[in-house]
Amino acid sequence: MVVSIFNDVIGPVMRGPSSSHCAAALRIGRLARDLMDGQFNEVLVEYDRHGSLPTTHESQGSDMGLFGGLMGWDAADERLPGSPQILRDQGVQIRIETVDTGDPHPNTYRLTLRHGPERHFMRAISTGGGMMEVLDVDGFTVSMFGDCFETLLWVPSDGHKLAQELAALVAAEAILVHEAAGGGQLVEVKAGAFVSGSVIARLDGAFAIRAVKRLSPVLPVLSRQSTGVPFTTCAEMLRHDQGRNTPLWKLAAEYEMARGNLTEAEVMARMTEIVRILRRSIAQGIAGTQYDDRLLGHQCGQFNHLMKAGRLLDGGALNRIILYVTALMEVKSSMGIIVAAPTAGACAALPGAVVAMAEAMGRGEEDMAKAMLASGLIGVFIATRWTFAAEVGGCQAECGSAACMAAAALAGLANGTLAQSVAAASMALQSMLGLICDPIASRVEAPCLGKNVMAAGNALACANMALAGYDPVIPLDEVIETARRVAGQMPRELRCTALGGLSITPASQTMEQRLAARKVAACGSPCAAGGRASSDRSIPTETAHRAT
Repeated sequence: MVVSIFNDVIGPVMRGPSSSHCAAALRIGRLARDLMDGQFNEVLVEYDRHGSLPTTHESQGSDMGLFGGLMGWDAADERLPGSPQILRDQGVQIRIETVDTGDPHPNTYRLTLRHGPERHFMRAISTGGGMMEVLDVDGFTVSMFGDCFETLLWVPSDGHKLAQELAALVAAEAILVHEAAGGGQLVEVKAGAFVSGSVIARLDGAFAIRAVKRLSPVLPVLSRQSTGVPFTTCAEMLRHDQGRNTPLWKLAAEYEMARGNLTEAEVMARMTEIVRILRRSIAQGIAGTQYDDRLLGHQCGQFNHLMKAGRLLDGGALNRIILYVTALMEVKSSMGIIVAAPTAGACAALPGAVVAMAEAMGRGEEDMAKAMLASGLIGVFIATRWTFAAEVGGCQAECGSAACMAAAALAGLANGTLAQSVAAASMALQSMLGLICDPIASRVEAPCLGKNVMAAGNALACANMALAGYDPVIPLDEVIETARRVAGQMPRELRCTALGGLSITPASQTMEQRLAARKVAACGSPCAAGGRASSDRSIPTETAHRAT
């Protein structure tokens, strides 16, 4: 799938602590719901013990996202925190187990759903920033991103002949035939609409179609077989520009117009709406938020008061940036609405820097939207070659990417050249290589707040350095490739597993226990509080309490 700014980089609009956990899990859940036609009374969720999810699925939002998706909700639904218990109240039996499966990706979800005699299995991965991929349906190897209308047809044989018949009857982006070791075939039709019932009825007698399932898209920008984009790397973009010094936002709009079959006005309208959502969330955060299950309370209100009273060190626009970053992080931790830009864990650095600096410069929402678009194109280069998932790349993949994107956006706000925007992005990511992900008490609040503030400050510094002609030394594409390589050298304990760094300090463990006890006291039982009834098939005793 070709990366889209609105699919992969700026978005989704969501609630929850982590886009890798909550938003991606919700999208997986919605596809699984469609696989069951919305009818199921048993759900088995399995996580590989060597992945990131056994220790983080509850505290970072996998449970609430997955079960909210199984109920068909969207990522901004205010009911999400209570989704596990709501699903149980509807009579659905839920089991969450930690197993030995050897899944290569740390964010792997294995779902088995039942309704009477009907049973379906789905294996999917969360790839970062709310994006996901379905890899297996009922033992058939597939690749589904939720970016088109999927019609699935189970047949005993003659799948290739059925595919030929379908190709003559429907307009499809792709028709694939999958084989399973246990026999039978799965014909998958990827298209801009579902295969109609009349077409299926016409073919049923000849091919003995056993079952038909229709999986709706879960991404805002759909894919087309003919999708072509003008560039996918920074070097390609610079060659495409041919020295014309086209503003980065303009190149971003050109890219997304080709990717999403949109007009420039439509691209701008989408990003302007995102800016308005962000500004509302910033105002909400400054006004004050409340939520029981979090580490940090309302802090940015006092910062705002002292800043206005002149009682903080003079940081100029940086103080406004700190205020806005903090406000967005507090909204996130209180289950308010945020935009994963590029992730929920790093949701504040980029928009906080852009909105605060634009306001300090007297700029309006159109300029903010252009800056966010510019940042989105830098994010395209990262997502195409690497990841935004901390479970894969550490926090350098989240806050490092956010700093990289924000630096380019700020340089553009200052009317810097295309070369200066790219230089700012390169320097910002260079400064954050190797950054680990170690959420305290398994919650994406601290040290995430400080890292978001650091990322925004780094972006401002690197933007000014680029505007002053500082040499980035290493081209952006090579820095992204270096970050990818560094990620592979990082221990898994330092990549959002709650098994390393500050997450395993005595203070962190004490806070986690206190929060767990508070939930039990409030809800009456661990199951009701956590929304889960887990069993463990293969995890060592010393860590079983975290997974189950």
